[in-house]
Amino acid sequence: MALAGSIYALLPWWAVGGFVAFATGRLLRGDGDDRHLPHPRLWLFPAALSLLFAGWSVHAVLAGGPTGFWTEHVRNAWGNQIWFDLLLAIATSWTLILPRARALKMQAGWWLLFIICTGCVGLLAMLARCLFLETRAPGSASGPTRLP
Repeated sequence: MALAGSIYALLPWWAVGGFVAFATGRLLRGDGDDRHLPHPRLWLFPAALSLLFAGWSVHAVLAGGPTGFWTEHVRNAWGNQIWFDLLLAIATSWTLILPRARALKMQAGWWLLFIICTGCVGLLAMLARCLFLETRAPGSASGPTRLP
């Protein structure tokens, strides 16, 4: 099990490296205007992350059981803090994405249920769907009314 132990120690570092690279790249984009429509294929990034994280979640459920997350969150003060942090991040993200989703006529109630059941797997899937629909909305630069 030495390999599994080393993977568990390395994955958080890879994740934080990916996060810092992505966040810094978004910060340094340089166009100064974040109000424009997303790139037509930007939705693929959160979709891929959702699928990858769903796969990892299946591994976690198989290794620790379907309620294994709860054991970790009630273990000590750090477990509680991580649980609060996750809930706050998801609630903040939900608050920010909800107006966009409603404008796109997405079924917000079903998405919320999906997010409650899966956490960030569902949230990333919802973001991917929202970005996908935004780039295909009538009048968008990449939508069906785009001029050649």
